[in-house]
Amino acid sequence: MTLLSAFLSLLAQWQSMFPRQRSWKRSVGHALGTLVCLGRRTLTRIIWTNGGQHSSWGQEYLFYSRSPWDPQQLFVPLLRQALPFCPQRLVGVAVDDTRLRKTGLRIPQAAYHRDPLSPPFHVNLMRGLRFLQASLLLPLHGRGDWSARGLPIRFEEVSVVKKPGKRASAEAQQQYKKDRKLYNLSQRFVQTMGALRSAFDQAGGKLKQLVIAGDGSFCNRTVFSAIPERVEIIARTRKNAVLCFLANKGSRRFYASETFTPEQIRKDEKIAWKTTKVFYGGQRRKIRYKEVPSVLWRGGAKRRLLRLFVLAPTPYRKRKSSRFYYRQPAYLLTSMLHGSTRQLLQIYFDRWQIEVNHRDEKDTLGVGQAQLWNPVSVPKQPAFAVASYSALLLASLQAFGPGRCDTYAPLPKWRRKAKRPSCLDLITLLRKESVEHPELLESFNIKMTDQALHSAAAA
Repeated sequence: MTLLSAFLSLLAQWQSMFPRQRSWKRSVGHALGTLVCLGRRTLTRIIWTNGGQHSSWGQEYLFYSRSPWDPQQLFVPLLRQALPFCPQRLVGVAVDDTRLRKTGLRIPQAAYHRDPLSPPFHVNLMRGLRFLQASLLLPLHGRGDWSARGLPIRFEEVSVVKKPGKRASAEAQQQYKKDRKLYNLSQRFVQTMGALRSAFDQAGGKLKQLVIAGDGSFCNRTVFSAIPERVEIIARTRKNAVLCFLANKGSRRFYASETFTPEQIRKDEKIAWKTTKVFYGGQRRKIRYKEVPSVLWRGGAKRRLLRLFVLAPTPYRKRKSSRFYYRQPAYLLTSMLHGSTRQLLQIYFDRWQIEVNHRDEKDTLGVGQAQLWNPVSVPKQPAFAVASYSALLLASLQAFGPGRCDTYAPLPKWRRKAKRPSCLDLITLLRKESVEHPELLESFNIKMTDQALHSAAAA
């Protein structure tokens, strides 16, 4: 099996997602061109890569603006094929928001956001689009010494409510305050949790327990008060969050009068540190943690019982001969009161794979570089590109497994110890097979050659 044949077999399951067969065939060309295109991922270069530079390009743009297909449904068959890689009952899903830079003033969804790359002493602004992404965490470390792999299963745009001008009426100002509470990131995340649960049920994972791992932006009252059934959350909380226990039996109070913070739990010598092993950094390592069950967070979760984890700082060295340094401790709150501590912490440590997805999507695949301004096309094209990237990752696992075999291009000297293929390795192999096996692309009217690839890069 080749990577190209495995990739096309996954895209064959998209046929029912499109209203017409020609729309599905066009989607295959766009998916392949988005991945193997050289340079910026604009639609003109994608068309040139597929050999359509001498044809009319109008239908290529109408594919995103007028064709009635849902980009989120493209992830459902991929999720169905990925569930066999998650044999345990607990299935981890990492969720995080990301921003795609935009400079066009005619894009209605674009707004100014805080630049996450700005230094802490000077906050900068960036104009762009905000998306909420969910990635399925495949526990490949259960099969060997491979780290987990994040497989995107949802990528939706979360627009920011436009602030009215200074001369706006009082009614417009009041409506803006109401819309900020109804259409924010936390409210969209609550809807996403329900959509993910439905997607798992649709893909055949009704017996799976969904554990969503998020950062501090999802640890709030809005999220913890609307957790769906068969869904649990583990999220990072503040070190000064005010927690307490249940009041004693016979008391008229529900919350105990004594309060504490996660930082006080870390410094309390009466609570002993426990150890367990999780896989991160390429091998299984021991971590120290403290666990406090059945805690209450009056300001965030109200009367919902939670479980608190305090992770000790992780020692590391800048080089083999240097001294040990220590990172900051971590404080986690989870709605899962019972269950394996090791599995929960492993899911949280595997959450880093969604950051790897963001890096591949922006740096390697150029998600968001397509120059579109239609309100319908703007959120659909990046979601389609992320779905194509997810299909590529899944195709590599089905064709060659989680490890890096001899099929891929030889590694440079500074990457000789890589155990799994990178996104660039997969794209390089896909380009090679697309040129060597044109018979697989004839039915989709794709004429990809080395000359087409270089010509698209120069366009």
